[in-house]
Amino acid sequence: MEWRGDDIDEESVVEPGEEEAGDERAEARVKKLREEIERLRKEKQEYMDGWQRAKADYVNALRRFEEEKKAERGRGVEKAAETLLPAFDALERAKEHGEIPAGFEAIAKQLASAFKELGLEPVGAVGEPFDPAIHEAYGQDSTDDAGQDDTVSAILEKGYRLGGRTIRPAKVRIYRTD
Repeated sequence: MEWRGDDIDEESVVEPGEEEAGDERAEARVKKLREEIERLRKEKQEYMDGWQRAKADYVNALRRFEEEKKAERGRGVEKAAETLLPAFDALERAKEHGEIPAGFEAIAKQLASAFKELGLEPVGAVGEPFDPAIHEAYGQDSTDDAGQDDTVSAILEKGYRLGGRTIRPAKVRIYRTD
């Protein structure tokens, strides 16, 4: 094939120095694109960090709401128990003295069963060591036995605990050595 100069497109002819200018423009464009990519990566990371914080806040809020719900339920049970305990105590005292009709004994059993189902536990028993967290001392009884010192000698009124928290301390008398 023979080369003829009239076949050459003038726009495709690269003059000396123009090739270097094209390389510089390409490098500038690549640099600009790399900067744009870096900016977008930073922006993406900011969005990701924000999303992760929002998700953690949501999970923490759900946990806090669950804990508050459980605490509210506990406070409701505690308030109901505190309200019903005087009537239950009166039934128990009447039962101890044999003055309770048969119908009321069934009510006392239902109340005791309901308290147990709610998690209400009686505290305080004769012979156990005195503990100011669950006992309230209302008197002392003398004893010569050093092993009985600071132990419960009598229960004047039962105490109750709900979920490990004392809602009413037991009113007791305690032994003291002379």
